[in-house]
Amino acid sequence: MAVADISHPPMDQLHDLDYCIDSNPPWPETIILAFQNYIVMLGTSVIIPTMLVPLMGGTYEDKARVIQTLLFVAGINTLLQALFGTRLPAVVGGSYAFVIPILYIIGDSSFQRIPDNHERFIQTMRAIQGALIVASSLQIIIGYSQLWGIFSRFFSPLGMVPVVTLVGLGLFEQGFPAVGKCVEIGLPMLLLVVAFSQYLKHVKEVRNVPVFERFSVIICITIIWAYSHVLTAAGAYRHKPLKTQIHCRTDRSHLIYSAPWFMFPYPLQWGPPTFDAGHTFAMMAAVLVSLTESTGAYKAAARLAIATPPPAYVLSRGIGWQGIGILLDGLFGTGTGSTVSVENVGLLGLTRVGSRRVVQLSAAFMIFFSIFGKFGALFASIPFPIFAALYCILFGLVASVGLSFLQFTNMNSMRNLFITGLSLFLGISVPQYFNEFWASARHGPAHTHAGWLD
Repeated sequence: MAVADISHPPMDQLHDLDYCIDSNPPWPETIILAFQNYIVMLGTSVIIPTMLVPLMGGTYEDKARVIQTLLFVAGINTLLQALFGTRLPAVVGGSYAFVIPILYIIGDSSFQRIPDNHERFIQTMRAIQGALIVASSLQIIIGYSQLWGIFSRFFSPLGMVPVVTLVGLGLFEQGFPAVGKCVEIGLPMLLLVVAFSQYLKHVKEVRNVPVFERFSVIICITIIWAYSHVLTAAGAYRHKPLKTQIHCRTDRSHLIYSAPWFMFPYPLQWGPPTFDAGHTFAMMAAVLVSLTESTGAYKAAARLAIATPPPAYVLSRGIGWQGIGILLDGLFGTGTGSTVSVENVGLLGLTRVGSRRVVQLSAAFMIFFSIFGKFGALFASIPFPIFAALYCILFGLVASVGLSFLQFTNMNSMRNLFITGLSLFLGISVPQYFNEFWASARHGPAHTHAGWLD
């Protein structure tokens, strides 16, 4: 069949975006869009410390301080990536890939034997810092030596399908399972964003701007957040189980009163890092996952921002700068490593704005609200099911960008069908095997006397 006979010929770039990587919206729109990017990345920045800090023995004050530090370093890393790395409109924030090795460090018997909770928190944080600092060297070397660039030359369109698609689908546990933890606010949020961004997108109320499409996230968060506050004030959760109250109430994060009015994060604020070979090997595994995940996110961001696919040397440079970002995570003590924020990549497609300036300004919001903690804590107290509803849409968008690479391959080839199906299925099924093993045995399939090998 000739190309002219195909109703939808392959398209190297998307043609329905309003602003590409080098074109910028007017300043009022840019500021609102940048704030919207900041709000979207808050979910991950809050949930990871909320999950890990109590296990380390930290207090609410410690949690607030870790969140502020994570936001501060995320702002710096985003600026570095946008100015000197890949120069794509990609937000760099906390990564779930580092949670498993961090849980391994937290569970180290040498820390569990410390009776004082605060001392255990400090010692654990120092160990995490040391592991991040050493493990970051792996990504820095792979990036700046151009090794990753050499490897990325073999990323054909068919090879990019599972890489990019699984970046979105691999985070499915943060989607509807989290929405279901408070379905009365999560489900309305999901439906409202779909209605505003897809069915009201042609409504142009202000200066011929599609307000409901471009600012659907911030509008819907405001409405559902106010709704959840009304439910909280009305006593809807007064006699509910503790888990329900934590996920649904707007006054259970303990962030607003715990966060200081002013705090400037600085390197080694928790004290000198400590180093352990086992901790470092565990963290290096997460670094390898992070750089693969980031590569897929960069490819998706380039496509959604109508930019040319990043060449090998640009990908290597971006991975190198991301390694420096993980080094900064270790020096400042963010409690986790960094990767490209998948949800913010999805936001490029939802708003149809791929401007680099928007992301650079969002980094300024991250830094500002991390320094002036009370203001940042107000937005960070948004119930997580609201973010989870967004993730259902944004992660799905990134996954669909990965599937869009199929148009550049011959899907009438049985070999291509075999590769695509096997890689996607195993990409979801293999992690599930490890998750189930961990949930039942609290260790991986390897169980030896060498903890670093396990």
